[in-house]
Amino acid sequence: MSIGVLGAGAWGTALAIRLAGHGPVKLWTRSAEHALAMERERENRRYLPGFPLPEGLVASSDLAGVVADADLLIAAVPSNGFRSLVVSLRQSGIARPLVWLCKGLETGTRKLPHAVLAEAWPEHPPAAVLSGPSFAKEVAQGLPAALTVASPDAEFARRVARRLHDPMLRLYSSTDVAGVELGGAVKNVIAIAAGIADGLGFGLNARAALITRGLAELTRLGLKLGGQPETFMGLSGMGDLILTCTGDLSRNRQLGFRLAAGESLEGALRELGHVAEGATTAIEVAALARELGVEMPITAAVAQILKQEIPPREAVAALLARNLKDEGA
Repeated sequence: MSIGVLGAGAWGTALAIRLAGHGPVKLWTRSAEHALAMERERENRRYLPGFPLPEGLVASSDLAGVVADADLLIAAVPSNGFRSLVVSLRQSGIARPLVWLCKGLETGTRKLPHAVLAEAWPEHPPAAVLSGPSFAKEVAQGLPAALTVASPDAEFARRVARRLHDPMLRLYSSTDVAGVELGGAVKNVIAIAAGIADGLGFGLNARAALITRGLAELTRLGLKLGGQPETFMGLSGMGDLILTCTGDLSRNRQLGFRLAAGESLEGALRELGHVAEGATTAIEVAALARELGVEMPITAAVAQILKQEIPPREAVAALLARNLKDEGA
């Protein structure tokens, strides 16, 4: 099976490296210069240095060529780049089954990726989301991981899971597309909060409380949007949330650290050098929660911090000062 990975950031590159053992893989980047550098150096030194590109992996900036040669496409672009990629795929006139890795809401529309796809390409081919607890470096190293493939077409989800599965990469299938997508989006927001709490020195107890109450927020919003409860207790919900809130490889957690230290959002993102999806997603999720009447105080506090409406320490104090309530409420 030939695979085209569309997006040569850290995660796209890591997955392309991992999947090169399944057959020919082409890794697409928008920049011809970037593609040439990867081919010359046999490494993505810009986003994933230290991991050689296998022989079966080709870097290219020719989107039409990558699409034409692929049996399966995997979109590894940020959420805000997904619509333009989908439009380009539609305009190419070549329909290939599509899997996306985006973990966020589109800025302005507050749409999850499946809704963006349906709007931008109504007659799109079979499609699915791939999400779950996974750091790019560990995937590139070949370390064990487990992910979820979700599609409204249950057989397509199972087929993708079988094709991408290997002894160290276990894939589960699901039909809860919105739930899986939302888990991947909201966990980035809670990870920023966890990074802020850690950066302020609030300790492990506070981090555990944030993770637990963050999961409650994710579940409330997810159920409102039609997600299934078991999804939020699974890999793409609780699993991804725990990893991103505790792992030092988490860009969103690192962003929280930097904000707690007094760095500006722009400066922190510049120093990270990679997209931290939670920075844009937090504001969109907070607005969506208000519209739907869903209580998400941690998400709202992160959004306020990112918009520089309140300093991190004051935001945490305000959370702690909220009225007492039953845990299940």
